[in-house]
Amino acid sequence: MTTKDDRLEFEEHKRQMSLALGKDEAAFRQSLDTLITLDKHDYFYLWSWMGLPIIQTPADIMATQEVIWNTKPDVIIETGIARGGSLIFMASLFAAMGKTDGKVIGVDIDIRAHNREAIESHPLSRHITMIQGGSVDADILEAVKAEIPAGARVMVVLDSDHSRNHVLAECRTYGPLVTEGCYLVVADTLIGHLTPEQAFTKRSKVWLQGDEPLQALKDYMAENDLFEVDPVLNGKLVLSSSPGGYCVRKSTK
Repeated sequence: MTTKDDRLEFEEHKRQMSLALGKDEAAFRQSLDTLITLDKHDYFYLWSWMGLPIIQTPADIMATQEVIWNTKPDVIIETGIARGGSLIFMASLFAAMGKTDGKVIGVDIDIRAHNREAIESHPLSRHITMIQGGSVDADILEAVKAEIPAGARVMVVLDSDHSRNHVLAECRTYGPLVTEGCYLVVADTLIGHLTPEQAFTKRSKVWLQGDEPLQALKDYMAENDLFEVDPVLNGKLVLSSSPGGYCVRKSTK
């Protein structure tokens, strides 16, 4: 007996359900309430990837994996290194995909010695380059550009200082480096959905609505027509720290 090949139907069903979920305001608010509750237990800090802490929600880890697999960038730039788990995560995807020349460039104003040692001693460090300095400083941008091979497909993840002005400056600085069909990911857009009473306070700095990544992304996209928010991917991003933050570079053709 021949079994019907339903792969296309399955993928279309996923697409439709993702779009429907993206319109379900009640589900989003429930997700938001859950994350607010979970933050009391430092939920965002409880995970690791191949031995190093990765300060992300499982939903964002899965979403980023889908983006990297589907678009197959050659270079991923991430601002904000923290403890290094995200760099290792993206490097592990390059290794799993057989991209021996895949490169993850991490930029941070303060790469602490113990975190640098943990990253550089990891088996996947061959895929990683770290640059210390202010992400929007001219000399740091030039150092990043020098690490990008000619013709490389480039993806960018912005996850450093979450103030509106800094994220907007990063969008303006790194957005143009993203190649057509690849993604600009603005992290922690969830902050823009929190009221002052709901704001995550167990942080070294507290950001409030209007002075956060979501506002920066909105302002950046109002300035130009380079990117569009992926409605399918973002539609299913409940229990995520970056809903609405996954943007694809449009084609000029």
